[in-house]
Amino acid sequence: MSLIVDVFPARSDNFGYLVHDTASGRTAAIDAPEAAAIRNALVHRGWTLSDIFITHHHIDHVEAIPELKAAFGTRVVGPRGEADKIADLDELVSGGDTVSLGETVFDVYDAPGHTLGHIVFHDRAGKHLFTADALFSLGVGRMFEGTPGPMWEGVKALRALPDDTLVYCGHEYTASNAKFALSIDPGNAALQKRAAEVTALRAAGRATIPFLLGEDKAANPFLRADDPVLARHYGLEGADPAEVFAAIRKGKDNF
Repeated sequence: MSLIVDVFPARSDNFGYLVHDTASGRTAAIDAPEAAAIRNALVHRGWTLSDIFITHHHIDHVEAIPELKAAFGTRVVGPRGEADKIADLDELVSGGDTVSLGETVFDVYDAPGHTLGHIVFHDRAGKHLFTADALFSLGVGRMFEGTPGPMWEGVKALRALPDDTLVYCGHEYTASNAKFALSIDPGNAALQKRAAEVTALRAAGRATIPFLLGEDKAANPFLRADDPVLARHYGLEGADPAEVFAAIRKGKDNF
């Protein structure tokens, strides 16, 4: 049993993902940002789309659902908490559920904050984590709908996954995330190393994903809201980590 992940650009700064279960031949798109980009990736690989797994309701993640479902007759799986915001869902899931693609089983995690019902998909056996806008390299998504406490709890649940997990996020935001992270945590050696890698990758025209979760745990300030170094930066020594997380998020919003 194995899963092949195909990564391609979509829209202006989205990542598109196809995941292909080799045992069954089934192929899923993780989110549906752009029909043409997904179709081109399918042709390039010689795969047929059987499923779409949706993480949240924002238009840059769902826009292509109607066209792809009409063309391929796909099963569309999406967040139970956003069923009223996403058309054409066939199966509803939330944290604690699993969804199968052939022989590959994905664990579903709730990751509220960017949107209230945001979910992520984790292939535990293959060590792939598809986080969309819940977790970026060196960052997290803007908190459009949620509140800091639940968003921090969701981030902590992802942080608890194994260090060798490969993370595939929704957008290429790593360079700007690195600049902000260095502004609040300049003495972090792991962050300095990752920022240098990001600069080199972008200069070469290469994407900064996937990234190792273990490396992000050491470098991403949003995964370290319970670190006294960051609490001290915001004058919040001894505060609840959710309060520090909120301060980091506000700082990034205004950066």
